[in-house]
Amino acid sequence: MSGASIETTLDLWASSLRDVKRRMRPLFGQARVARSAEHFLDGLLGEERRKTGWMRAEAAGDPGPWRQQAILGRARWDADALRDVARDYALETLADADAVLVIDETGFLKQGKASCGVGRQYTGSAGKITNCQIGVFGCYATPRGHAFIDRELYLPKSWTDDKARMAKAHVPQEIITRVDGGFSTKPALALAMIARAIAAKVPFSFVAADTVYGVGDIEMALRRAGKGYVLGVKSNDAFRSWGKPEPVAGAAKDIAEALPNAAWRRLSAGEGTKGERLHDWAYLELADLDAGDYDAALEGQIWTRGLLIRRKLADGDLAFFTTWAPKGTTIEKLAAVEGRRWAIEDSFETAKNELGLDHNETRSWHGWRRHVSLVMLAFAMMATIRVRANEAAIAANKPPPKTLRRRRTTPKALIARRKPGLT
Repeated sequence: MSGASIETTLDLWASSLRDVKRRMRPLFGQARVARSAEHFLDGLLGEERRKTGWMRAEAAGDPGPWRQQAILGRARWDADALRDVARDYALETLADADAVLVIDETGFLKQGKASCGVGRQYTGSAGKITNCQIGVFGCYATPRGHAFIDRELYLPKSWTDDKARMAKAHVPQEIITRVDGGFSTKPALALAMIARAIAAKVPFSFVAADTVYGVGDIEMALRRAGKGYVLGVKSNDAFRSWGKPEPVAGAAKDIAEALPNAAWRRLSAGEGTKGERLHDWAYLELADLDAGDYDAALEGQIWTRGLLIRRKLADGDLAFFTTWAPKGTTIEKLAAVEGRRWAIEDSFETAKNELGLDHNETRSWHGWRRHVSLVMLAFAMMATIRVRANEAAIAANKPPPKTLRRRRTTPKALIARRKPGLT
């Protein structure tokens, strides 16, 4: 996790855990419910690989899982308030004006038909159409670290067309009775999360996302907000330049295949688990526009719309991105922004493998949101500990870790790695 000593990391762990519990305690009206929530958090951070109700109850010393289940079900508290606590806590350590807000989705494999939002749908987690829930997430990514700051549960049409089914899963009435029937596309959920981040004055300069989110309202919203973007698009999406010396017109794939060898540059998209993630990149500026056309406050600022193309070294596979950035933004910068998408992939893997993100045993709307929000807070705590441990290592003239990959860092795991003879 870091180059800091085990003793230093253990101290950081203890103080950070006290801090996050203190922050979330006011969300619970009764002291006993607050204690159960604290025990729930302890269970998520514990050594057990399966974060089931019984496992969490055993770790908390409860005779059964009922108190743990009540936190997700019967108890009265606001999951969105906890989401905001997790976001603000993460930002205290990670806030960076040059941060990238990464949007992506992940699947939660399920059996049966009762869990809110479950259905046969495609998820990249399994690489196929399967029975699952889909959650859309916002991850805050900076060179110092990354953490989830928002989430939404996707409800497919098979759910929003069935009001009784939604009511049985405790979907709020204000959603069920909406004019659109409660249905929101994944880009619409992402747009709502971007709007919340902007309203909360979360500092970031770019949004990065894959092809699900690449064309439409998100582009316009980010232009109006003065935010850049690197958003995935399809190979057959059309692009056209204007006001540029070299005209560009056609489908993204055709444009890429017509590029000369000199147009490609080998650049790193950032460091991964196996070192630098090298690809060949090409960038075509399509138009220079006055940002004031989208927001009067930005009048006179010239931004560039462009097409960024990534080519894999191994097989030549192409990926395409529509971009919006201040004039003069380099291809190196845009490649680095796109590379920040790795942060949310790492976050999903870690949160599922170590914090039980996909171990939610409830079927309700609020149960999913509560469970995921508690995991978000646990993840933010881990991200904070890692940054502070790295800072302590640097202060002690020890090398920081080469990557941001997570290792088991519970107190038991740390003690187990203690060198013989240390006390």
